[in-house]
Amino acid sequence: MATPWSLSGALKGMFSRKTIDDETWDDLEDALITADFGSDITDSIVAELRENVRKYSTTDPEDLRRMLRETLEERLARLDPTLTLSARPAVVLVVGVNGVGKTTTIGKFAKFLTTRGRTVIVGAADTFRAAAVEQLATWAERGGASIQKPQQQGQDPASVAFQTIERAQREGVDIVLIDTAGRLQTKSGLMDELAKVKRVVEKQTEIAEVLLVLDATTGQNGLAQAEAFIEHAGVTGLVLTKLDGSAKGGFVLSVQEKTGIPIKLVGQGEGINDLTGFTPHVFVQNLIGR
Repeated sequence: MATPWSLSGALKGMFSRKTIDDETWDDLEDALITADFGSDITDSIVAELRENVRKYSTTDPEDLRRMLRETLEERLARLDPTLTLSARPAVVLVVGVNGVGKTTTIGKFAKFLTTRGRTVIVGAADTFRAAAVEQLATWAERGGASIQKPQQQGQDPASVAFQTIERAQREGVDIVLIDTAGRLQTKSGLMDELAKVKRVVEKQTEIAEVLLVLDATTGQNGLAQAEAFIEHAGVTGLVLTKLDGSAKGGFVLSVQEKTGIPIKLVGQGEGINDLTGFTPHVFVQNLIGR
């Protein structure tokens, strides 16, 4: 079985050479493109590195590796990845198209929070898919959270959100995670429904975060699918799922620079504990090797 391509593997061979030459630059450009940085960001990174190599008059590939690491860390750290969850209850809307791993992400996020001593309730406001509520209930239980289900099939999503927050306030729950629909008959209908949920929630309390879930493996296509959410939903942070290995790691920088929205959480596996806060320094170390 062939070893999966990884950016760190590609760079290891490149930086083990004796000098920086034209082949180094060509290979670096190819590696960044393959890792889904996108052509514009790749060109920008390579131009910056060429200038630094010229400025410091180095021919040592190890210097180039350090410069690459510093450049990526600096770019990724331009936006603050800190979750804003100080309100009580702190209400988080979780949005995104169906199929990106939204339901499992909510379960993993609940686990992330409960292991840090927070109490969590999940609101099943994606009432358009019959199976969504039961699937969410399973993941909420795995994450140590309680769940507010619709009282009848097809209940208005905004009323489920309202009841969830009402219960959180009554029971003194720390954090509310509200699942939302990812697909309706028309995109405008979906955005109208989401806007209604937001209005109802904001009459009760402030919204702490609106987190958009993106599937990292779909790259630029996934970003195109999510543009309506970015435009209409007041997204405050991104959650990247299925970020396994470094083959598509460049999408992390690409999506942050293209949207201007910080990545706040990353999922790197299938397990309930496989969602972590985003730390640029750690991410870059894993992406390009130490």
